[in-house]
Amino acid sequence: MEGKNTSQRQKTRGRRGKLCLRIALLTGVLTCLLTSSTLAAPSDIVASLLGGSDSQALRIIMELTLIAMVPTLLIMMTGFTRIVIVLSMVRNAIGLQNTPPNIVIISLSLFLTYFVMSPVLTQVSNTALEPYINNQINYQEFSELAMKPFREFMFQETYDSDLSYFCQLAKVGDDDGKVDDLNTIPNRVVISAFMTSELKHAFAIGLFIYIPFIVIDMVVSSTLMAMGMMMLPPATISMPFKIMLFVLVDGWQLTIGTLVHSFGL
Repeated sequence: MEGKNTSQRQKTRGRRGKLCLRIALLTGVLTCLLTSSTLAAPSDIVASLLGGSDSQALRIIMELTLIAMVPTLLIMMTGFTRIVIVLSMVRNAIGLQNTPPNIVIISLSLFLTYFVMSPVLTQVSNTALEPYINNQINYQEFSELAMKPFREFMFQETYDSDLSYFCQLAKVGDDDGKVDDLNTIPNRVVISAFMTSELKHAFAIGLFIYIPFIVIDMVVSSTLMAMGMMMLPPATISMPFKIMLFVLVDGWQLTIGTLVHSFGL
């Protein structure tokens, strides 16, 4: 019986090996056919993709690169940076490493960003998008009109010191970096100053969030030392108290309210 079972297992393994070999050969043949047909593409197809000129091919490459950078630019030109940093600092202040998960933090930050940027997006839609769809303005006018509300928003949320610093680096305005007209400041200066100011706003809000949790850690640590429990980690004892405090004071609502009001809403 054992010999028959062994022979059957060997036959089954042999069939599986032949089947795998056939699949590998078939995959190799199909790969060769697809590769050869791709390499043998007619020259007129390539010419139509390139547009027949180097300038148009370069324009296509630049447009594809710009499309890939649009999500990053939109995130950096909105309040997403401030919101996601503050929410991450709240999680770290409580002592929870992966709760809420990163996907929850990012999703909540995106929806709060949409909530904060809704007036700006409405203005862009009314002044730039709808006229462009109705063929009332060209693409260049559309880009300028669409950028104007974002520039005003970023300028409003930017510290004067950051704006003056980047104006000095870009040699815009007077020697002190002061500029009277916003229209004379290039986008690279406004965006860079805005991102730096957003980091300052986020860390300032996060500092005030950290203070009550640090107090709880100090109280728990002092209590454990007074009781002689040196080997027990204070974070293990203080975490439930921090979570309880955060729940009792409705911490998420306070944090979100602070973030929204920090944008002047």
